[in-house]
Amino acid sequence: MKPLKIGIVEEDAVVAKAVLEAIEELGYVYCTPADSYTGTIEMLYREKPDLLLLGTSLTGKQDGVCIALKVSKICKIPLIFLASQSNAETINRVIRVKPHAYMGIPFNKEELFAAIEIAFSNFTNSHNKAKNKKISLWHAQHFMFVKEGDAYHKLFFKDIVYLESDCNYVTIHLQSQKKVLIRSTLKDFTEQSKQKIFMRVHRSYSVNINKIEAVFPSTITVKGNKIPVGKSYKEDLYSVLGIRKIKKDRRS
Repeated sequence: MKPLKIGIVEEDAVVAKAVLEAIEELGYVYCTPADSYTGTIEMLYREKPDLLLLGTSLTGKQDGVCIALKVSKICKIPLIFLASQSNAETINRVIRVKPHAYMGIPFNKEELFAAIEIAFSNFTNSHNKAKNKKISLWHAQHFMFVKEGDAYHKLFFKDIVYLESDCNYVTIHLQSQKKVLIRSTLKDFTEQSKQKIFMRVHRSYSVNINKIEAVFPSTITVKGNKIPVGKSYKEDLYSVLGIRKIKKDRRS
């Protein structure tokens, strides 16, 4: 698989150099940097980047936001803004472009890596959906990477016992009894993982159906953990597990 080719539009030479060095260290390929609208268009046609990083504070008539608006009409690639200022006016103008990520300056490599990977993945997914194509991510079948501290660790879906939701965060309970907290919703996590092994049994819980040990009227046991089962989820759960309810005989 070829590394992503990143285009950079930044007027500040110090910032541009820092971005180039970070991109190279992360294993990406970078295009010749541009600092104007004309240079950006030439770079797009000449080097065909997969993703564009744009500074917002370019001087002159065509700043980063103006360039992004025109670029989006020329080609369909994900856009990430690098902003030294985060005032309301700048953010409102950026929103018009609908960028795939927004980063402040200064930044670190981990933040840049996450922004690039997420932006490109989201762009690819939405682009494929628009064309009604089947999405097939090479890593989505068996594992995912989650961030812990400064590192990304591989997490195998088969090792997940259950998922516990708290607003926009999900606690992943692993077979090793380790817990991993990620920013997501239950729905988004299960859709992203594309795993049929996870089933919603409560508004706050999804379980790995392969780990279910016992089923009770209002709870289930999953690797020794008691998980509540909501009334609206019970019928689907029983159906998936092949459990047939026994109707009581009402004859006197």
